[in-house]
Amino acid sequence: MISIKASNYSVHFNNTAYRQLNLYLEQNVFSKLFVLVDTNTNQHCFPNFMSRLETNLNIEIIEIEAGEAHKTIETCLGVWNALSELGGDRKSILINLGGGVVTDLGGFVASTFKRGIKYVNVPTSLLSMVDASIGGKNGVDLGVIKNQIGVINSGEMVIVDTTFLDTLPQNQLKSGWAEMLKHGLIAEIDYWKKLSDLSQLTLEDLDQLIYNSIIIKNTIVNKDPYEIKERKHLNFGHTLGHAIESYFLSSKHKNELLHGEAIAIGMILECYLSYKLLNFPKSDCDEVKNVINSLFQQVDITSNDYESIIELLKFDKKNEHGNVNFVLLEALGKPKVNCLVENDLILEAFDYYKN
Repeated sequence: MISIKASNYSVHFNNTAYRQLNLYLEQNVFSKLFVLVDTNTNQHCFPNFMSRLETNLNIEIIEIEAGEAHKTIETCLGVWNALSELGGDRKSILINLGGGVVTDLGGFVASTFKRGIKYVNVPTSLLSMVDASIGGKNGVDLGVIKNQIGVINSGEMVIVDTTFLDTLPQNQLKSGWAEMLKHGLIAEIDYWKKLSDLSQLTLEDLDQLIYNSIIIKNTIVNKDPYEIKERKHLNFGHTLGHAIESYFLSSKHKNELLHGEAIAIGMILECYLSYKLLNFPKSDCDEVKNVINSLFQQVDITSNDYESIIELLKFDKKNEHGNVNFVLLEALGKPKVNCLVENDLILEAFDYYKN
């Protein structure tokens, strides 16, 4: 596959990706190479990655705990201290080998260590390949509130090696699939239709579908890198989805949801809000619900949970002047930003999801 050019970096694929990475390391004078991994990618992905790396640089591995619960400033402190203790300087480079937590956190660490060192993302999860590693958004959670601390700063390149997907459990693949469905809903109806019918897809199709999702996200980001208008489209499903994800992360009585699992619920809810507020066709709303419910098990959200989830909406990053701003759909492929929604409608949307 042809590499995808972003504003100031490129996304490279499979064998081409390693050739480009090795050439980049050869042509630049780095003092030391650090590889950030989590406990899962250190075991399942690092050996394969190292077998493809060709460099004489001194390599140090920094490992963090896996999971969204560890996407924190405290984890950053550990990585910053490790970089410092292992002799990192402004000519060091950090390679982030992992899913969305590793690429988000690693990009933030690199962007702030010594006021900024170079970094490369090597996403190992489907979610990270099609979303987290693309576009230069880096950061960590504040408590259980998603992505409150961070910067927008792109790395040197993104390396997409789809063989890493062989290491993923099914729920992690589905988590990434939710973001791909979102790309179709906000930007390309034919893509949404193709993703919706898994019976017509084979494993051989997956590389091209990943490529298409990256093209969609990259096109949007290039138009609006700092999320003034168009880039907000990518937040469809995320206003309520992030609140649900945070709530389930903080509740002692709930099992933690993967990001894509929460966003899948958010897309159903926000399609219903689109139907009520923007005349989004009810038939399309029902289709989205049916497709998502065919892929994801319904999550038990009770009326006792509603107020706590709605309360978390005030932390959404799109909020301005005290307003909670939703991204909704006027039609498939036609998002609208800065939509205001009354709480009563949100309660209706939850009932629609449950029934």
